[in-house]
Amino acid sequence: MDKDGRQLIEQLSVPEPPHGLLRRLARLPIYLYRMHLGRLLGTRFLRLKHIGRVSSLPRFTVLEVLDYDRDKDTYFVASGWGERSDWVKNIAADPQVEIQVAGRHIPARARRAAPDEAAQEMLQYGRAHPTALQELARVMGYRVERSEAAYLALGREVPVFAFEPDPDRKDVR
Repeated sequence: MDKDGRQLIEQLSVPEPPHGLLRRLARLPIYLYRMHLGRLLGTRFLRLKHIGRVSSLPRFTVLEVLDYDRDKDTYFVASGWGERSDWVKNIAADPQVEIQVAGRHIPARARRAAPDEAAQEMLQYGRAHPTALQELARVMGYRVERSEAAYLALGREVPVFAFEPDPDRKDVR
């Protein structure tokens, strides 16, 4: 709530990762990357290659980029299905990942953004893409007021991650 007592964000449901046909549709962008057409998605999306915590096999997920910090070469993403997403669990077990963005392959390290940092990233995203933020919030089970205060509140509420280049790793696994 804001200082006037208005509800800025409201959690409507606990998000469930997609299954069945919806899961297949959500995974379609992965096939673009497999066909070397990931560049078509530009810099709004990235392909995350992570290692399965149980199988130890490579796993792939395509995520929407909230923001890109050019100075630090760091990409920020939010977990649309919260803590229960397999990729979130996998990077908690092994934060060494590879990201692919617009043809670039980057060995990276994943880290969870601090609440204030996450709030600022969500604010930047909301300013640049207010309609997309409304859809992202809906998928995550939230109704969000169209205001900067609500965007900040949502960023403090949902898991936001940073993918930073890993200077110790030159390999792309």
